[in-house]
Amino acid sequence: MKSNQQLINNTIGQLHGINKMIDKGRDCQQIIIQLKAVKSAINSLMSKIIEQDAGSCIKGISEKDQKRFKKLFKEIVINN
Repeated sequence: MKSNQQLINNTIGQLHGINKMIDKGRDCQQIIIQLKAVKSAINSLMSKIIEQDAGSCIKGISEKDQKRFKKLFKEIVINN
């Protein structure tokens, strides 16, 4: 599995590529496809960070509530 830093670096690379596509006047549909890929990568990273670090945000609550909390955040990430 890729580290958070690798995911961030890949996303930055994608954004640089999109910037070049725009500068070169590439087709709008191709640019949008790449933007969707970046959005997906960011959503994946957000979900991974929530999975890894949510524990520090929800200390002291029951395991059941922790699972509900993580599920809620995943839903937010997926739907945005």
